[in-house]
Amino acid sequence: MTWGSRVKLFFGLVAVLVVVAALTVIFNQRQTQVLSSSSQIEAEHVDVGTDYGGLVVERHVAEGDTVAEGDRLFEIESLSLARDVELGLVAGEGAAVDADGTLLVRASVSGTVSALMVDQGAYAGSGGVIATIDRTGSLFATASFILSPRDFARIEDGASVDLRLPDGREITGTIADLSVSTIEGAAHVDVRVDSDALVESDPTGLMRPGTPLEATMHLRDDGVLAGVSDALDDLARRVGL
Repeated sequence: MTWGSRVKLFFGLVAVLVVVAALTVIFNQRQTQVLSSSSQIEAEHVDVGTDYGGLVVERHVAEGDTVAEGDRLFEIESLSLARDVELGLVAGEGAAVDADGTLLVRASVSGTVSALMVDQGAYAGSGGVIATIDRTGSLFATASFILSPRDFARIEDGASVDLRLPDGREITGTIADLSVSTIEGAAHVDVRVDSDALVESDPTGLMRPGTPLEATMHLRDDGVLAGVSDALDDLARRVGL
């Protein structure tokens, strides 16, 4: 073998080693990232109810309306409330109760009316939920992942999660809470992701409850060869070695 051939062989081997090393690093990086099966933006829901059942004589809001704490939502005419006012059990002519037994229901928090369970002219039951408000400043993301038991063990406290919006923008959050169930040997993990970048003031209007996302969770990196080793172990188990 001539020296020229030896030099070519040497540089060829170096090139192969560099390519293999690069592919190994890329493979390992992919092993530390898991794409969600589903993900979306959500908000803290605050239920609105009434202690007295009665007829809804006035509804002051519609679904999607923005309300401030203390804004009027419903006026409910209640015979049981009128009786309690007459007996002196409830003070009439106050901020929320009229002497004739009409109850004014106000928003307990600022936010967006996301659901209305009763309409004007309908009956509102005592103790039931008659509306739901999405609290301002409470946006977060939920995401579902399907993991192997080994990958589930690599979820760290406060793990980072990348969230991709429908317009391609990416923001970063951290896992605040998670729950897991085992189905056919796989870990089905539901996580809550908190991010300061989720704000209602987003000019595109995409940062609101119900907006779908792509979520990528980052698992603990156990080293450059960890992903390759795990893949080889899984292969060996499948073929019975």
